[in-house]
Amino acid sequence: MSEREIISAIKYVSRMKPEFMLSEIRNYIKSEMSTEEIYNIIQPKILDIGIDLLADADDFKVSRSPKGMIELSEDEIKKNNSFFSSPSVSRKLERLIEQYIEKKAAKAWDDPRTIQKMREAVVAQKSSYWKKSKSKKIKYEKGYHILGYLEYQFPVYFVQFQHILYKLAQQGLLKKRMKILDVGTGAGTIPLSIIDFCNRLDDYQAIIHSIEKYDENIEAYRYLVPEYAAFKSRFVIEDPIKSDIKKLDLAKIPDNIDLMVFSNVLNELEGTNVDEKADLVMQLSEKLSKDGNIIIIEPADKVNSIEARNLTIKLKARGLGIYGPCSFIWGAGCNPEKCWSFEQKQDIKLTRLMEAMADCEDSYRFMNTDIKFTYAILRKDNVTEMKYHVPAKARFARFADLKKHVDKHINVVCSLLSGDLGNEKNSLYKICDGTSRKPVYAVLPVHNVTEDNAILKTAKYGDIISINNVLVNYNSDTDSYNLLLGKGTHVDYMERNL
Repeated sequence: MSEREIISAIKYVSRMKPEFMLSEIRNYIKSEMSTEEIYNIIQPKILDIGIDLLADADDFKVSRSPKGMIELSEDEIKKNNSFFSSPSVSRKLERLIEQYIEKKAAKAWDDPRTIQKMREAVVAQKSSYWKKSKSKKIKYEKGYHILGYLEYQFPVYFVQFQHILYKLAQQGLLKKRMKILDVGTGAGTIPLSIIDFCNRLDDYQAIIHSIEKYDENIEAYRYLVPEYAAFKSRFVIEDPIKSDIKKLDLAKIPDNIDLMVFSNVLNELEGTNVDEKADLVMQLSEKLSKDGNIIIIEPADKVNSIEARNLTIKLKARGLGIYGPCSFIWGAGCNPEKCWSFEQKQDIKLTRLMEAMADCEDSYRFMNTDIKFTYAILRKDNVTEMKYHVPAKARFARFADLKKHVDKHINVVCSLLSGDLGNEKNSLYKICDGTSRKPVYAVLPVHNVTEDNAILKTAKYGDIISINNVLVNYNSDTDSYNLLLGKGTHVDYMERNL
């Protein structure tokens, strides 16, 4: 009995009955097959077939899967807002990680010798990371490298991706049934993040595919991800494809991926320039569904953030559309020399492992709670997060023309692309209108804050705002422009982000 014949029988019966038992399919096929054998054949393909499977004693209940996008209920919004008000790694996942450490170390997770070895691994990784790009080599080939990652980087990456998932859900970009590919999955950070987020939703199912190069990471993935997917009927966890992503055989990747993720991985590709990274993303985008999303996430430091923005612009030039956070409000292309922008969210709570690691003289080395990240959402269609375009006769100056307006008061419209980067005396925000090659910042001195301009301090990352009657200054030290807000400056929303 071929796979095609079994799938054909499933489709036929599902058209006849909205709900049935999988064992009934045995009446429609010629070969003698057990229900379990049929299940093993169709489980990886349930999204393509359009069905849901729910375990029922020794059988499985089959039903037509709902189509369309997730629409968050009030209860789901409440659960997520509660989580993000004080984000943390769940106690269940913390304990699972601790158990994995005990398995690898053959000692208690908080044994002083185990903790010290993990400290040494974290220090070594941080040292490698901050080397100049040509000599930077970050590898996860040894057990303690993975354990150090699980202590230091994992909690932050785990939470920050859930911020993006929540944004996608709020904006109607998450399907109720999704096929996901995590490129460079490591120990399974993104799959674990997806599982955690989706467990706060009432109705969601996903098939998760992943790619990983290192055996130690794959071992950790196999231990953590399937076990954390407690509701097995909601998640199909495929075994990671073992491959260097630069040498990946595309034939191994399924078609019609709904969500493709590159989380903190492209910056770690040795000997690969921005154009080559763009080539890699474009090749994999061939596997993206027509209404799917590609998520690229990189650290918020200046070097990686700027490179991520350059990569995004190159991908746009090659045919991918930018959904966000960039907004092309003038309808023109963007070619910044050095765009450093990132989003900042609520700090996470310390995990028990982090607390144990930080119980030493140099505690700051082992505490990582800041949620700061650079990201881009890309699509094949022309859908964008923000719809606002500057009207033809609007009296706003383009950032590309700021040189003409130095020491003058003007009106501008722009996207807010940072949190407050300033100090006690001056609030400072990265702003962009998609036309300037030089960085532009909005500066609001504390003594100039009024009801008319205070929106700048409360606007969210990605909001489009107008700033009227603002003074243009050129900063020769940083080769950037500062727009100085005074008491007579008025700020208003043009379009707000969710």
